[in-house]
Amino acid sequence: MTPREGQGAAAGVTEPMIADLVHAFYAKARLDPELGPIFNRVIGDGWDEHLAKLCDFWSSVLLATGRFKGSPMQAHVRIPDLDRRHFTRWLTLFSETAQEVCPAAAADLFMAKAAMIAESLQLGMATSRGELPELLRTPTS
Repeated sequence: MTPREGQGAAAGVTEPMIADLVHAFYAKARLDPELGPIFNRVIGDGWDEHLAKLCDFWSSVLLATGRFKGSPMQAHVRIPDLDRRHFTRWLTLFSETAQEVCPAAAADLFMAKAAMIAESLQLGMATSRGELPELLRTPTS
């Protein structure tokens, strides 16, 4: 039986790279004037646990490890002041960090997945709030 690798393996994604990106990104996000107050309020003193969970999340997304156990939608729906501008800022900061930490192919894959995840979360949050979402990206014709 061969281990599951997911599409991240082909782009050179490794577990240490995931950990480096997650830790570098959230170090910046905690200090960011738009994102920091929300993350610090919601996560409080649980940063070690949160970072471990996010490493598991990205490992599951990109390396198909299946380690992540959780519900990102439920976690985000519980944050009433989270909106499109926060997702836009998250994607910008995440992209900057991915480009700093990862080789180009891996950074591109992280960003493609991050954009899909951000869109999915926005759609789910809007649905739970009874709203029509304003999407981050526009469909191509």
